[in-house]
Amino acid sequence: LRGLGSPQNTFANESFIDELAAIAGVDAIDYRIRHLKDERAIEVLKAVRELAKWDTRPSGTRRGGTGRGVAFVQYDNVSAYVAVSMDVRVDTQSGRVRVQRVCVAHDCGLVVNPDGVRNQVEGEVVQTISRTLFEEVNFTQSAVTSLDWLTYRLLKFPELPAQVDVVLVDRPDQPPVGAGEPTCAVIPSAIASAVYDAVGVRPRTLPFNPESIRALLKA
Repeated sequence: LRGLGSPQNTFANESFIDELAAIAGVDAIDYRIRHLKDERAIEVLKAVRELAKWDTRPSGTRRGGTGRGVAFVQYDNVSAYVAVSMDVRVDTQSGRVRVQRVCVAHDCGLVVNPDGVRNQVEGEVVQTISRTLFEEVNFTQSAVTSLDWLTYRLLKFPELPAQVDVVLVDRPDQPPVGAGEPTCAVIPSAIASAVYDAVGVRPRTLPFNPESIRALLKA
């Protein structure tokens, strides 16, 4: 797995921040910027807002089956800064969540190899969408029962986002830090907030598979 603890922590943190923004009736990006002092954090949020052509409005007010979500992290509190915007469509009959577009603003200090960083970010997006929507290790009290790749559900090629856009915030005056895991941290919470924006229910347990989304909608 890429990103062992941070995706879980960020999922809880950023989902909660989005809930606060929704209760306050303010835009999710504006709400985050309002409570941040770190200029690098603010800049990646502004960069993803521009990249996504973000429609400023109160969080969680889209409905109609399509929605958008945002999430931010400074990885491990000392490493790269990442902000991501997600556009999703939720089929309320089947419970299927489809990620349509992903925008990532990434600041890992000095960018030595831009193409390499973009490849890392795109790979993290694909892998973590798969982990968020489908992947699940099943087990009994005595053994793991997920034993092969035929029955372990993964994201398939037709299910890839139609568009993944990445903007790199290069900082030649800062040391380079890792780019292979930070983007993983923000994907689950951004999808959760996009689902909430689309259908008014917030998934809190991964994976967000059709069965779990149908159960949420029914409840």
